[in-house]
Amino acid sequence: MANLKYKRILLKLSGEALMGSDSFGVNPEVINKIVAEIKSAIDGGTELAVVIGGGNIFRGVALGAAGMDRATADYMGMLATVMNALALQDAMKHGGIISRVQSAINIDQIVEPYIRAKAIRYLEEKKVVIFAAGTGNPFFTTDTAAALRAMEMNAEIMIKATKVDGIFSEDPEKNKNAKLYDNITFDEAINKNLKVMDATAFTLCRDQKLPIAVFNIFKKNALQNLLLGKKEGTLVSLN
Repeated sequence: MANLKYKRILLKLSGEALMGSDSFGVNPEVINKIVAEIKSAIDGGTELAVVIGGGNIFRGVALGAAGMDRATADYMGMLATVMNALALQDAMKHGGIISRVQSAINIDQIVEPYIRAKAIRYLEEKKVVIFAAGTGNPFFTTDTAAALRAMEMNAEIMIKATKVDGIFSEDPEKNKNAKLYDNITFDEAINKNLKVMDATAFTLCRDQKLPIAVFNIFKKNALQNLLLGKKEGTLVSLN
């Protein structure tokens, strides 16, 4: 891909993005569409890492609020992200993409432990690295894990994949008149309490001057457009 604006990226995939129209689990058609977009990026020369959520299988925050011990619920959620990472890796294998799964919690018989130097080497070898189990700590979201891993991998941008076209002033599925932001600052996103990402992740990226792009993963060629620097989704930056 000529004239790439971003040569190394961290892609944040929510577990819910894998469901499609299903009520839970992984929809094969949906995951194959996501893999096709990732393959186009890889074929164009982009080095790509993924942080994946687990909300399609288990919602630790929800069960924590319902009375389960929050730390226990979060650990269960981490295991759900490992399941999603394995599903994504399998879909990538069938799509002709070489990938490696690294987990922040040790499950050595199933996936590799997270080792920063090894992950960077994989990226340099043009392999996709899928980071599972968040940060390995309860009380931190996978958004925060994505921000952390993006910085550790020296990514040029963190890209969050969603089902909508970017960051809106309100939920566009509830209010059709919600405003789509083309550009917004970190401080504006935090002060407006926009729900696309938690404040910890926004703050981490702001402090390290790491831009965030939010886009619709199901819009054909949207990821490629972002990588080429074309107008796509919403860009969150310092100014």
